Amino acid sequence: MPSPIIKVRDIAFPRYQAPDLDEMETFLHTFGMVTSERTEDALYMRGTGSNHHVHVTHRGPAAFLGFGFFASSTDLEVLAQAMGTTVEKSTEPGGGDVVHLTDPDGRTIDVFANMDQVAPLPLRAHAPLNVGADRPRVDVLQRVAPGPSQVRRFGHSAIKTTSLATLAGWYANTLGLITSDDMYFESPESPMGRFMRCDVGDSPADHHSLLVLETGEVRLGHCAWEVEDFDDLMGGREPLFASGARHYWGVGRHILGGQVFDYWKDPLGFTIEHFTDTDLLTADVAPAASSVFDGINQWGPNPPDDLDF
Repeated sequence: MPSPIIKVRDIAFPRYQAPDLDEMETFLHTFGMVTSERTEDALYMRGTGSNHHVHVTHRGPAAFLGFGFFASSTDLEVLAQAMGTTVEKSTEPGGGDVVHLTDPDGRTIDVFANMDQVAPLPLRAHAPLNVGADRPRVDVLQRVAPGPSQVRRFGHSAIKTTSLATLAGWYANTLGLITSDDMYFESPESPMGRFMRCDVGDSPADHHSLLVLETGEVRLGHCAWEVEDFDDLMGGREPLFASGARHYWGVGRHILGGQVFDYWKDPLGFTIEHFTDTDLLTADVAPAASSVFDGINQWGPNPPDDLDF
């Protein structure tokens, strides 16, 4: 297998387009994000972590546009030279340096270095959990403060394609994503889905930054943001229900990735996810393969009939 051009450090944010930025901003506040910056034609939302933004919406007809990734300055120069383009100064809020690419399916892929960092936001803390073998909470009452979930960071996305080999190969060869798990119908040699993570060596990475699914169409499946913990995920459901947001699937725990999940629909009709407690893998963990008939959940409700995963 050839060496990739670079190895991105993490996925940064998804990029959408919406006709009503006010509606999107209101919904994302209820979902658990905070406005980082807003221009006349774009909305930049942050989480509680130090990333300047974890969600971008441009004004325009409803659409999903693509992703941002983080890389080192050195890798940005290598990427630009290999792809026949240049490193530019970003003109968007957050600044930094950027290389603009397009994946084989036409999605906008922006790879950033040196983007501005912001001060982390204070958290609504929870008392320690008492479990069967370890009960540290004594004389302290467990009281979960009301309010939206506390989105920390953008975690992953599922994208649909007409060619798994072409699209997954591009992300592997260009950005250095590596395989965590394949999914197949008949044989591991003929996968229909691939969970891909960032290669950050001995440092732990989320089980997947991308899930690439060969479905016969080019489309977004879902985007997912990490929240602080299980209580935070569960408590954040109440403001969403009260706002009239459409709940889609959950709460459950996935098999591949291991995360506790809860899926909703945003104002554009796209599927979005809160998750917590995901599996973390170092780069030396070998790829695995599973039949789709082994199931999706360890526990939780069955997927909806119109699963848009």
